[in-house]
Amino acid sequence: MIKTDFEGLIIIEPGVFEDSRGYFFESFNMEKFFGAGVNFSPVQDNESQSSQGVIRGLHYQLNPVAQAKLIRVIKGSIYDVAVDLRAASPTCGKWFGLELNSDSKKQLFIPRGFAHGFSVLSQSAIILYKCDNFYSPEHERGILYNDPGLAIDWRVDPSAEVISNKDMKNPLFAGAEKNF
Repeated sequence: MIKTDFEGLIIIEPGVFEDSRGYFFESFNMEKFFGAGVNFSPVQDNESQSSQGVIRGLHYQLNPVAQAKLIRVIKGSIYDVAVDLRAASPTCGKWFGLELNSDSKKQLFIPRGFAHGFSVLSQSAIILYKCDNFYSPEHERGILYNDPGLAIDWRVDPSAEVISNKDMKNPLFAGAEKNF
């Protein structure tokens, strides 16, 4: 587990065992999380498939049902982004980005109080994320993916971006509802 400059945001580089038959790795071990001081008990797995150029996000849930997430790529490559929404955090309003792909098997743990999004860099990508709280439509919120105040480099040619109508209507960071 590799700490970042954002409190609680952790890169996970699992040990991958490969031979002529394929590979094996432990994708999640609660005991290792607890041993590293991370209290994460997932209750829901989500999987999404997206095509190249798709940008999903930036999504989060308000308290009391905020979600921590463990992100990994099963197939392809994405640029994964987390935006700190925690008012008392020294990194509030800043973002962290990391390429995740099915070759390296790296994962990103995003604690509660962050918005999350990703762009698809490969022809297609399948993403799996574990969440420690159930989806709650009443608490779901978002931030505009291309907020100029955040200036996120999604690593996608703007002419090739594919964004949902719902995500295009998200507010800027400054106007987004946050209770962290």
